[in-house]
Amino acid sequence: MKMSSFRWNCCYFLLINIFLLNLTVRSQLTTDFYNSSCPNLFKIVRKEVVKALINEMRMGASLLRLHFHDCFVNGCDGSVLLDGGEDSEKSALPNVNSLRGFDVIDTIKSSVENACNGTVSCADILTIAARDSVSLSGGPSWKVLLGRRDGTISNGSLANLVIPSPFDPMDTIVSKFTNAGLNLTDVVSLSGAHTIGRARCALFSNRLFNFSGTGSPDSTLDTTMLTDLQNLCPQNGDGNATAVLDRNSTDLFDNHYFKNLLNGKGLLSSDQILFSSDEANSTTKPLVQSYINNGSLFFGDFVKSMIRMGNINPKVGSDGEIRKSCRVINS
Repeated sequence: MKMSSFRWNCCYFLLINIFLLNLTVRSQLTTDFYNSSCPNLFKIVRKEVVKALINEMRMGASLLRLHFHDCFVNGCDGSVLLDGGEDSEKSALPNVNSLRGFDVIDTIKSSVENACNGTVSCADILTIAARDSVSLSGGPSWKVLLGRRDGTISNGSLANLVIPSPFDPMDTIVSKFTNAGLNLTDVVSLSGAHTIGRARCALFSNRLFNFSGTGSPDSTLDTTMLTDLQNLCPQNGDGNATAVLDRNSTDLFDNHYFKNLLNGKGLLSSDQILFSSDEANSTTKPLVQSYINNGSLFFGDFVKSMIRMGNINPKVGSDGEIRKSCRVINS
């Protein structure tokens, strides 16, 4: 009995310590983390994001996507920003010749360093820039949790495995979100980020001529849109040509993306399957329909999902570093 009691007590205190550790990590991300150390941080970041969007409105979507691709690989630690060799995240298949906005983050980092040297992480800068990109495009705003530190490892092999792909079937996409600690609502609401931005022909041309080896286009694709895309992306054409993700609402962050899915106008296969696939009927389709009818519901869920995604495995305390340059580790 004494040994059993001892073991129970050990397990109990171990669980309590794990709980307290998790609570400590979570509590170190706060909305006022830089209030004293860098009081003008939000103004500095927003000013540079405004400049970037004035120069190119598409940049809002690019900065948002950078944050998404960062968080799915080892958590939101700015590792996607690191330059490197063949196994860097920048060189991974979902990112190479695709991710954009690195120069904008460099500019923001330089401005922040001039005001608050060695204080603000690249991971936090990217998180704030993603929020501002959404709000400045007409979408919701929210208080971002801050206090992340920068990672020192960029893992391209892992990026290839964990970042959701436009070619993934529904169960794979859901699994990748689940493995990151996200849920089905997050799958649909974060996909709604495709209400802004563009995608390369290489990411959707599989739907235009010989979908899944059928010898025919994807039957769920609107016929008028299909003709437009076939002209833009002919067989053996330039895979880097781009099309807007949200037809008729290109630069405005709204719920129009979901209305497109209702009409077969989702650009990527991973977009349209949220509404048109057999699996969608009991999983994602009801959410899509809710967002079509209620833009405020979409905005609310999107904010919650962005906060949850921003909380994926943050480096805090003495873990990681505060990079001087977002492209290279300090030592």
